[in-house]
Amino acid sequence: MSLLKRTLSGKLVALSRQFPVVSVTGPRQSGKTTLARMVFQHHDYVSLEDPDEREFALTDPRGFLRRFSEGVILDEIQRAPRLLSYIQGMVDKNPLPDGARGGCRHRYREKSCSRRDQIGGNH
Repeated sequence: MSLLKRTLSGKLVALSRQFPVVSVTGPRQSGKTTLARMVFQHHDYVSLEDPDEREFALTDPRGFLRRFSEGVILDEIQRAPRLLSYIQGMVDKNPLPDGARGGCRHRYREKSCSRRDQIGGNH
């Protein structure tokens, strides 16, 4: 594993302990999905590039998200941007208690593509 991935892994884990949602953005082919899947191996993974998954997310966002009670990596979330409002609503209605922010109750991980390379947001 490269030094950059080790550094980003630690930062991503630290953020996930502070926030119920974490977003990883960066340029194409920069290792965002690899990093998220490596750090959050116990989470489900869904690519919204898959037409069936994307259609489910767009037509029944609550049902789509209900499948992931233990956390999920949502790859290519920019393909279903309305999901972000539903995630925000779910997190706002059921915030993690301060004691639960130890990394065990992560709910959502987003991975999307943009022109900037950053790790931040909410987990």
